[in-house]
Amino acid sequence: MMPPFRRKKASKSFPVKVCTLDAELEFNLEWRATGRDLFDLVCRTIGLRETWFFGLQFEDTKHFISWLKLDKRVQDQCVSQMPGTPFMLLCKLYPEDVAEELIQEVTQHLLFLQVKQAILSMDIYCPPEASVLLASYAVQAKYGDYDESAYKPGMLASEDLLPQRVIDQYQMTPEMWEDRIKIWYADHKGMSRDEAEMEYLKIAQDLDMYGVNYFAINNKKETDLYLGVTALGLNIYEKDNKLTPKTTFPWSEIKHISFDDKKFVIKFVDKSVTNFIFFSPKGMNKLILDLCIGNHDLYMRRRKPDTMEVQQMKAQAKEEKQRRQIERNKLAREKQLREAAERERGAMEQRLLHYQEEIRLANDALRRSEETAELLAEKGRVAEEEASLLAQKAADVERENARLRLSAIKTEEEKVHLERKTREAEFLTARLVEESEKRAAEAERLKAELLAARVAEKQAKEKLINFLSRSSTGSLPPCSTVPSSLFPSTCSLPAELGEGRGEGAAGAGVGARDGGGGGGSAAEGAAGGAHNGAPETDLNSYQLVPDDSDPHIHRLSLEIEKERVEYLAKSQHLQRQLESLRSEFSVLRVERGGGGGGGEGGGAGRGGGESLADRLRDAHEAAARAGADKYSTLRRLKQGSANTRVAFYEQL
Repeated sequence: MMPPFRRKKASKSFPVKVCTLDAELEFNLEWRATGRDLFDLVCRTIGLRETWFFGLQFEDTKHFISWLKLDKRVQDQCVSQMPGTPFMLLCKLYPEDVAEELIQEVTQHLLFLQVKQAILSMDIYCPPEASVLLASYAVQAKYGDYDESAYKPGMLASEDLLPQRVIDQYQMTPEMWEDRIKIWYADHKGMSRDEAEMEYLKIAQDLDMYGVNYFAINNKKETDLYLGVTALGLNIYEKDNKLTPKTTFPWSEIKHISFDDKKFVIKFVDKSVTNFIFFSPKGMNKLILDLCIGNHDLYMRRRKPDTMEVQQMKAQAKEEKQRRQIERNKLAREKQLREAAERERGAMEQRLLHYQEEIRLANDALRRSEETAELLAEKGRVAEEEASLLAQKAADVERENARLRLSAIKTEEEKVHLERKTREAEFLTARLVEESEKRAAEAERLKAELLAARVAEKQAKEKLINFLSRSSTGSLPPCSTVPSSLFPSTCSLPAELGEGRGEGAAGAGVGARDGGGGGGSAAEGAAGGAHNGAPETDLNSYQLVPDDSDPHIHRLSLEIEKERVEYLAKSQHLQRQLESLRSEFSVLRVERGGGGGGGEGGGAGRGGGESLADRLRDAHEAAARAGADKYSTLRRLKQGSANTRVAFYEQL
């Protein structure tokens, strides 16, 4: 007979520690729990719904990095039995476009923390100017808006914001780095945490090494290469250059992936294309296959309509974003009102202080007025005494005024007498002036009459001589030999009249000569004007104008790049800031190679001592000088056929 009550046997469990980049979680799992059970438990705990990007990473008993398989039991996956061994919740599959694909803020935050850690640990190469910009967004996401009153110098020095490789490359103190980060940090005012993290991810996703999982492989020629598994496809890199791929195979061309021991075989959709074969180290093949399958599935999923779950999540995220925006606007308005109230309060306090100062000044003025009143009273008494003295003096002055009035009366009579005499003198003077003018006019008239008489006399003598010369038969002497004594009056003209006539004749002569000269000049000017007015042919009568009438010049960009071009057009200010930082950093760069030996020996020594970071920097600078970026390189590599790219890979 069975007992009425049997105690249920307790199931076995084991502790599990799961770490995110900002938290630690501990769970007790049943012994038979699968990877899916643990993963769902973690996602529910942190509120993560975009689970397809993430996975649980751990180090297995063979010290290989592995991802927890969801369909197998946790205890069956070579998980270390050490209690301190944690699982890491990390982004396993990266999005192509963070702005379009990421829905939840928790997803965005976890990806932000992971990418930031990868940049700081130098797993992702980031140029110095972009590192400073990303650091400013990280500070905005952590501390919020820049507040000059609360900011203290050295506050950012303790933060891990820049890769150590960037700091070592330039001769800059921590204060100099902090100043440059602070300048851009101040520009992000008004940006929320999720907006700052999104801007960080938008810039980071354009970095060449973002979202690439590298694996060492060999081709058939046993050349050491790197395989890069990305969200867009498979890239092949040289051993010394992880930035620029040598060739690429997008997921849309790949149909099947399989491996046999170390050998991987990739078959293409086009059956005429030769299979892509590479060899990977033992132990990495399952990880490579897992990442390839996950990225390929996610690549195909992006190009299909969203599922109902995703549509619901996007709708909820949009509503949540709108609600937060409304709250943010409300908070901003309240902040503005509070700031306005604070300013008003400060203004009132200033007015109060001003009024208090005015009251103090008024009291001082009142005290000085009382003192002045006492002094005025004393002066009043003195003034009364002086007034009595002045009254006496006034009486004396009045008597003196009476005496002066009597004197003034006498002076007035004398003045009238003098005025009468003055008028008589003026009348007499006027008569004398008038008489003098009459005498002068009479003298002028007489002088004119005398001159006319002498001229008439001369004319009469000339007529007499002419008459005598015509009537004479030759007995009289010629006119030129007539002695001057016969006409004594012809030489008695006044000197001033003779001079006047001579000057008049000379003036007429000069006038004639000037008139002749003027005529010559006019003719000459007319001739010159006629010569200068002759038309001349202008050889430079046309102008080159650039022909920009072709309407197809501005339609050369592809439709697929339209959104990226618009985004770049909006970030011209950002590009100018990056360029200024780049030129500033180039001056402060630390020289490599120990001072540089000359010639081939120096070059060989430098090449031998170059680190991986130096090679990455050189590759990035070479690509920047060539005007190439991550996306233009991938477009260029896709131009050839798949057969051509496979053949090129085999020849590496």
